[in-house]
Order: sequence, then structure tokens, then C-alpha cells
Amino acid sequence: MKTITKFLGAACVVGLGLASTLASTTALAQEKVKIGVSIPAATHGWAGGLNYHAEQAEKRLEATYPNLDVIVVTANGAGEQANDLEDLVSVQNIDALVVLPFESDPLTVPVQQVKEAGKFVTVVDRGLSLPGIEDVYVAGNNPELGRVSGEYIKDRLDGKGKIVILRGIPTVIDEERVEGFMTAIEGSDIEVLDMKHANWNRDDGYEVMQDFLSRFPEIDAVWAQDDDIALGVIEAVKQADRTDELFIVGGAGMKDIIKRVMDGDELTPIDVLYPPSMIATAMDITAMKFVSNAAVEGRYILGATVVTQENAENFYFPDSPF
Repeated sequence: MKTITKFLGAACVVGLGLASTLASTTALAQEKVKIGVSIPAATHGWAGGLNYHAEQAEKRLEATYPNLDVIVVTANGAGEQANDLEDLVSVQNIDALVVLPFESDPLTVPVQQVKEAGKFVTVVDRGLSLPGIEDVYVAGNNPELGRVSGEYIKDRLDGKGKIVILRGIPTVIDEERVEGFMTAIEGSDIEVLDMKHANWNRDDGYEVMQDFLSRFPEIDAVWAQDDDIALGVIEAVKQADRTDELFIVGGAGMKDIIKRVMDGDELTPIDVLYPPSMIATAMDITAMKFVSNAAVEGRYILGATVVTQENAENFYFPDSPF
């Protein structure tokens, strides 16, 4: 009754339209909303950054909106994540789910069941096997990451030179990146000496690059595709004492590589973002569904920003594990 009286008083002073807005906003502020966030555990570098940014977003959102209760859970596999989703719905009684699937196929039905339970669903990065389940989709731009990397290498080499490529894990994501890269250098005199999978792994990157260095006496540039791979490449190049003849382009936004770019390291002149902070973007968008009257449903594809010495400070998170 006190709330109704308050709104009627406001209507008398500022008009019915503003009163309606105030009523809606106050109601939203009074309701306790639970947002479940389900992500893979920090099994490798990028996932470690993902966990860091999820935890930071949880603290920030709960401090900003006292009516929000954000519950972050991590899983070491697809089966464990499916169980987490069931728990978030049946035990935690969440209102919304933000999920980065450990794997697309095994998580499609569990996420669909969350949606069928009447929950708002945001899917991040790895899409589901069936279209149209989620309300919001947030992801990096894999084809663009490849294209931007290819354009930089082509321009830096004035359209001619010898390069090697270290791919990721054999997945659609990897194929999209490589296709974007190859399209960017098409028509130039850039020669791809070889490309091999390095599985987004530092040790594999080191071994593959050692092989390339032993077989190719002239390499002008390396596309490592991923910053974990890039660290292995850097070590191999340094051991071979060939740092003066080439440069390396990685991707993702690892703090070690960003710091190198920020400090003007000639071996790693740029990085291309595929930010683990996209989980925070997804959490922010989901929160807006409940703390504002804004329409948020849709697809959000983040840009593949080129990190240079001039802007690197904006993307450097020293407290992040990645």
C-alpha cells in the first residue's frame, strides 16, 4: 500500500507517464533476481581469464544492483556442466542463465530444458547445436580475427614474404579463423610455407615452431592464431636466435602478450582480441533484462580489435591469470 501511495503522489507531481516508469523501476529494484553463470573451469589460459572476468563481473553487478544475486559455477566437463544447470534451476531457482558450453552437442538439450523451464538464457562463445534456444548470444568474431591478422601481416610485409601458420584445435572455430586469414592475403605474394595444428597450447606451439625453424631458413612472419601458442613460438624463436628476422601475431588478449605489445616488443608488435571478458559482456546484458526496461534480446558479436602499443593499456589486466 505504501508503494502504491508513493506512485500516486509522483503521478500528481510529474505526470502519469513518469509515474509508470518509476513504478516499473522500483518494482525491478525490489525483486530479488538470481542469475546463474555456468562456465568451464580454468583448465587452460583463456578459460582462466574467463573465470577471472566472471568473478569480477559478479562482484560489480551485485554491488551496483543489490537486487541481483549472481551465482557462478564452473565445470571440468560437459557432464558436470549439465548437472550444474539442473542444480541451478531446481535448487537455486534461477531467473536467468548465462552459459558458455563446455561442448556444444552435449549441452544443447540441458540448456534447452532450462529455457523450457521459463528461464532467460544467454549463450556465450560456443553456440548450441540447435538454433533459436537462447534469448541472447554473445561471442567473439572468429572470421574477423583471422582476417585482421592476415591484413596486418600482408601490410607489414608490403604484400610479399614467407610465413608459417600455427593453427588451433581442429574445430569450426579454427577453420573460420584460417579461412578469414587466407582470404585476407589472397592475391598477394605472401607464401605460406606450412601450417600445422598447435592446439592452442604453449608446448605444442613450441614444438611446431621448432620444426618450422629447422626446415625453413627464411621466415618473415608467424601467425600463431592464439596467445598460448604464441608464447611457445617466442621461446622457440629465441632459442634459435632468430628474433631479428621475423615477427609474431597472436590472438585472444593474454596479459603477457598485451604487456609485450605495450612495452614495444618488436617480436610481438600487435595482438588481436578474442577477449575472455566476453563473459562479463554477457552477464551485463543479461542483468539489463532485469534492472531496466531496455530490449536486450539478440546477437552480440564482438569486434576483433587490433591491440597496438598506443591502445594496449586499455586491454591490460595484470590481476587476471590470462
